[in-house]
Amino acid sequence: MNRTTAEPTRLRSSRISPWAWLLAGCAAAVFAAGSRWDIPLAAWLLPICLLRFSRASSPALALLGVLAVCLVQIGIYLVASAVPFNAMTIALGLTVGTVYAAPFALDRTLGARLSGAARILLFPVAAVAGEFAIGAVLPLGTAVGMRAITQGEELALLQVISVAGPYAVAFLIGCAATIANRLLEEPDSRSARHWGVAFLTTLAVIVAAGQARLAFNPPSTNTSTVKIAAITPDRDLRIAASDLLSGESLPASAEAVARVSTPEMRARYVLIADQLLDDTRRAARAGAKIVAWSETAAPSTQADKGALLARVAQVARSEGVYVNAAIGVPFERNEVFLFGPDGRQLWRYRKNHPVPGMEPVAPFNNPVPVVSTPYGRLASLICFDGDFPDLARVEADILLTPSWDWPEVSYAHTMRMVRLRGIENGYSLIRPVFNGTAAAFDPFGRTLAMKETLSGGRHVMIVDLPTRSVPTVYGRAGDLFAWMCVASLLALTVLGLLHRRRA
Repeated sequence: MNRTTAEPTRLRSSRISPWAWLLAGCAAAVFAAGSRWDIPLAAWLLPICLLRFSRASSPALALLGVLAVCLVQIGIYLVASAVPFNAMTIALGLTVGTVYAAPFALDRTLGARLSGAARILLFPVAAVAGEFAIGAVLPLGTAVGMRAITQGEELALLQVISVAGPYAVAFLIGCAATIANRLLEEPDSRSARHWGVAFLTTLAVIVAAGQARLAFNPPSTNTSTVKIAAITPDRDLRIAASDLLSGESLPASAEAVARVSTPEMRARYVLIADQLLDDTRRAARAGAKIVAWSETAAPSTQADKGALLARVAQVARSEGVYVNAAIGVPFERNEVFLFGPDGRQLWRYRKNHPVPGMEPVAPFNNPVPVVSTPYGRLASLICFDGDFPDLARVEADILLTPSWDWPEVSYAHTMRMVRLRGIENGYSLIRPVFNGTAAAFDPFGRTLAMKETLSGGRHVMIVDLPTRSVPTVYGRAGDLFAWMCVASLLALTVLGLLHRRRA
C-alpha cells in the first residue's frame, strides 16, 4: 500500500476525534484573529489543530470544516474590532476567510502526494503566499490576515521581520504546524523527530538572535535624539464637528457637502485650529523640534484651507519648528503638510488608502514624502497607509503616521500592526492618534512612549526619538522572501500534479 493511501487510515486511528481537533481550532481562532483579544500561543496552536482535522477527514468535509473556522476567525476580528457589517466588509471577510482556508485545502489534496521536505513546506509557503496576496491585492493591506500581528509584543521573535519581512512569521507558524502533525502521525519515526529538532533549533536561533539584536542595541545607545510632540485636537470639539457629518459615504449627498460650508461648521473648524496651533506653540516652547498632528486634526473647507495653511506656516516660522499639519476637507481630502522652521512647505501628502467601506474619501496614489532635516530624514504616512508594508518601505530615519482610530481597534492597530513597519525598515516611528492609543517606537519596535487619547479634552505626547535609522535586510531586499515562497508553492504544486500523473 503506498503512502498516499495509508495516510488517512493512520490518521483516523488517532485516539483524539477529528471533531475535537476542529473544536480546539475554533477555540484557538478566537484568540488568533489579529485583534485586541489575541494570545500569541493561540496562533501557533490554530493550524496544528486544523491540519489534524483536515488530514483525518474526507476532502469535502475537511474543506467545509476548515473554511467554517476561518470564517469564524474573520468574524471574531470584525466583532472584536467593532468593524461595521456592510456589503463591502462582508465581501472582504469572505474573501480573506477563503484565502485563509486555501493552504489547508492544498495540504489535504496536493500535500498527500508529496513526501519529505516537500510535504513539510507546502503548507507554510502556501500560508505566506496567501498573506502576501491579501497584502498586495486586497484594499485591506496587512491589517487582516497577518500572523505577525498575533505575536503582540514578542520583540525577540519579531526581529526576524527585519530580515525576511512581515510574512516570515507565517512561514514559521506554518512549519511548526506541519512538523507537529508529522510527529503526531509518526511518533516513532526518526525522520519526524529530526524535523522536530531541526525546527526547534532554528526557532531558538531566531529568537536568540532577536534577543541579541535588542541587547546589543539598548535605548541608551541612542545618543542622537530629537524631541517630537504628538498633538490631537480637543476631543469634544472634534467629535462634535464629525458627528454632524456622520453616516455619509461616497459619493456624499449634496446636503452633506452643503453642511460642511455652513457658518456653524466653519466656526467650529476655527476653534479646533486655534487649539491645535496653541498646543503647537506650547510644545515648541517645551523643547519639541518636530510637531505632528493626528489624522485630519484640523478640518477645513477647501476655500478656507489656504488661510489655515498660512497660519500653520507662521507658527512653524515663529517657533522655529517642523510642523506636520494634518488637515481634512470632509468628503474630499485627507492630507498632511510639513512646514519647516523657515515657514516653507516641504511636503504635501494625500492618504493613499482610506479604510474600505468606512471612510468617505476617495483613494489616491502619491509617493511617500521624504525630507532631510538636521534631525534625520522625515517621512509620513496617514493611518491605514501604515498597513501596507510595500508603501512603508522607504529610506527614512523617522516615520510620522498621524491616525484617527476607534477604541476597539486602536491598541492593536498601534501596538501590534503599525509598529511592525519600524522593525521592518529600521526607522523610529511616532503615531499621533485621535480617539485611541498614541505611541512612539525606536527602530527595534521598543515602546518609548504611549498615551491614551480617549478621554475628553486636549492630548499632547512628547518623546525623544532616535534620529538615525538602522539598516535592515528587508529594507534593501523588499519582499524577496515572500516571492521565494510563491515560487516554491508553484514548484510544489507542479511536483504534486506530476506525481499524481505518474501514479
